[in-house]
Amino acid sequence: MPRERIVTGQSEGEESDRLDLSLRPKRFAQYIGQASIVQRLQIAVEAARGRNEPIDHILLHGPPGLGKTTLAYVVAAELGSTVHVTSGPALAKPNDLLTTLLNLQRGDVLFIDEIHRLPVTVEESLYSAMEDFRIEFKEGEGTHARLESENLEPFTLVGATTRIGLLTGAMRSRFGLVSHLDFYDVTALQTILRQNCGMLSLSFDETALAELARRSRGTPRIANKLLRRVRDYAAVKADGRLTTATVRDALKLEGVDDRGLDELDRTFLRVLIDFYAGGPAGIEALAATMSEEVDTLADVIEPYMLQQGFITRTRQGRRASKIAYEHLGLKWSPPKDANAGPELFEE
Repeated sequence: MPRERIVTGQSEGEESDRLDLSLRPKRFAQYIGQASIVQRLQIAVEAARGRNEPIDHILLHGPPGLGKTTLAYVVAAELGSTVHVTSGPALAKPNDLLTTLLNLQRGDVLFIDEIHRLPVTVEESLYSAMEDFRIEFKEGEGTHARLESENLEPFTLVGATTRIGLLTGAMRSRFGLVSHLDFYDVTALQTILRQNCGMLSLSFDETALAELARRSRGTPRIANKLLRRVRDYAAVKADGRLTTATVRDALKLEGVDDRGLDELDRTFLRVLIDFYAGGPAGIEALAATMSEEVDTLADVIEPYMLQQGFITRTRQGRRASKIAYEHLGLKWSPPKDANAGPELFEE
């Protein structure tokens, strides 16, 4: 059985989500990181409150685990309204959407995760709901079917996606606020970990939190996962205090190295280097060689690898960088075609 990945921003299930929810900030003042996005949303919320109107629809995109769901909850809390959570795959047919929309009260926030996975018929039904707060639906079957419409209470849709390129232009154009969430720096993650240690009544050394933040791949959800694992390790193998040595020993056991890579990440790099001579190689070829889904590589592994400079993406495919070779302890040499073609004035 494949080993569970700890360094992924994907949700681990309901129990993990409940633990994360208890650590999530409830207000803009508590939210750490993504400063420009938070400022834009604060202004939009204050303006909407002043006009006693719903805030514009919001689209948040970026890798998983960076706080898209958290921002939806914060916006709802700041508006004094209720957030209703669903996902693209859960809205399989227009009637599912109709039921969800009819349950909304004035000013409520509807959060749709993985909005790029909405079926076409559901997405088209959502257009009039977003623009006119009205939804049309079929009543009856076959020749007796007739088109009905229902007025909706004004609401705010917050959509989240890791694949904004898969959203149609028609859907994107209906969002008034579109924001990309970036990976967090070590300082911001350390602040989040410090805050969460206080909530969990954990004693810690600052150097331990810095070590933990550096291995969290710029992702708060991963930082919280690692914190829980290190907390358990410290409780059993140490005196319960988070020290640098405890963090290193705990994460060594989990297979997470000093750059936050796990065995699947390192396998990705080794396949690219050993099987494809460092690249270029297409994502489909890499996925087939590793027996992994293309979406797993594109959504979970690649974004952090690109951001950290382990790989580059070219028209021909992915290339392993000098940083990747050095991280794996391998000798690097420039790609054969790196200097292809004669230089100016070269004989």
